[in-house]
Amino acid sequence: MEYLGEPTQGSQGKILCCQCGVPIPPNAANTCVSCLRTQVDITEGIPKQGSVYFCKQCERYLQPPGTWVHCALESRELLALCLKKLKGPLSKVRLIDAGFIWTEPHSKRIRVKLTIQKEVMNGVVLQQVFVLELIVSHQMCDDCHRVEAKDFWKAVVQLRQKASHKKTFYYLEQLILKHRMHQHTLNIKEVHGGLDFYFGSKQEARKMVEFFNTVVPCRFKTSERLISHDVHSNTYNCKSAYSVEIVPVCKGDVVYLSPALARSLGNLGQVCVCARVTSAIHLIDPSTLQVAEVSGAVFWREPFSALSTPRSFTSFIVLDVEPLRDQRRTAGSGATSSRHVLAEVWLQRWNEVGTGEQLHTRTHLGHLLKPGDRVLGLDLSCANVGDVEGAVGSSSGSSPSVVLVRKAYERSRRARRRNWTLAELPRERQDDVASDDERQYEDFLEDLEEDEAVRKNVNIYRDRSHVEATAGGGGGDEEEDEEDDAPRIGLDEMMEDLKLTDAPGGPASDMVSE
Repeated sequence: MEYLGEPTQGSQGKILCCQCGVPIPPNAANTCVSCLRTQVDITEGIPKQGSVYFCKQCERYLQPPGTWVHCALESRELLALCLKKLKGPLSKVRLIDAGFIWTEPHSKRIRVKLTIQKEVMNGVVLQQVFVLELIVSHQMCDDCHRVEAKDFWKAVVQLRQKASHKKTFYYLEQLILKHRMHQHTLNIKEVHGGLDFYFGSKQEARKMVEFFNTVVPCRFKTSERLISHDVHSNTYNCKSAYSVEIVPVCKGDVVYLSPALARSLGNLGQVCVCARVTSAIHLIDPSTLQVAEVSGAVFWREPFSALSTPRSFTSFIVLDVEPLRDQRRTAGSGATSSRHVLAEVWLQRWNEVGTGEQLHTRTHLGHLLKPGDRVLGLDLSCANVGDVEGAVGSSSGSSPSVVLVRKAYERSRRARRRNWTLAELPRERQDDVASDDERQYEDFLEDLEEDEAVRKNVNIYRDRSHVEATAGGGGGDEEEDEEDDAPRIGLDEMMEDLKLTDAPGGPASDMVSE
């Protein structure tokens, strides 16, 4: 064949393949693509099959040498994990494209389509497509081994509160679930007065303690116990314990402050009501509407106790209410609450209606009460409050004889119409569970309905079983619900669904997305 030189611009000559004689554009090898592929395989040395390890308990994949990562099917993270299987062989070629080929999820196969290029035979660049098939093998990760053992732990967080009811514990449980702080626990045990959280590492336990410090006022102590010691390598095997104590004050408690602490809070009244417990203790003076926040550091420096708990409250019936909207507050110099209304109330004890004496007090519940309502509070004239009796009966008259805490609604009706539910921590429960736990949990649910500020920190789920039961049973209670003025939670504050069959401690414990 005569060589004609370079073709003119705008037209390209063709040559014959030196192997098969097919006309082709000129290239350095003078060979067509089909013949090149018969002589050169650029995928040689690249494995076409392999395996990945998957833990069914925590739904994570093994990333060699010892890291377990969460990867969704056909995600970028899973694709990167598959390509790392070929990191060495792929370094000799150029990776152009990679993508998944769809397979049945239960087939335990992951297929990846790869497009590579390589320079062969005098600088000719050859491109080829091949499929990598990975078999998903099951292997339990180290963390899940420890969870199954239930005895292997490095650190424990002992959460305690010296209080007669568990409102703060129920609130803290919802915060733990919302922020997924329980996902690294090996086990959770319910003990008398609190919960024990077991961890496989000291760092995870420390994170839990720091989380408690940010969401509730508390203090903690640390201790360690030596398990073993290697004298040759000078290594120690210790178990750590964190003892966390929450302040012994809960929402709805009537507390008595020392004179020094009351003055430091803006001349707050000494007898106050705990409005809520979040990262601080929120107090309100029912006689002046003055509010104050007590941090954990201030509380442990000048501790105060609760005069009574909701269990010992007295029930009253409201005879008359007179709001005091325009009256100037004379006591204290701190901030006042705009959510409450100061009012003077005349009432009688519930068991002495029509026969007992009338009582008079000031309350912060003027926006809720009307004549005929039932209200719960502390009757200081009948209660045994020890050293506080002198302060209550002092000549200054600053402390009331009755402290009203909350308006009472019919409990059975509220529970019957409640169309929402909450998640619970997977834990080992005590055999001797207190008989009033159910009542305390019901009190916590009612507090959520009445306090919007606390409700914002809790994941509330729609109860589909209640919705189906209501739809099947008809609306016989609609007229009663219209007359009842008890607070309710709207559908806009609820999440869509709650999976009650999720495995305890697994990633499915996050419930569902909003």
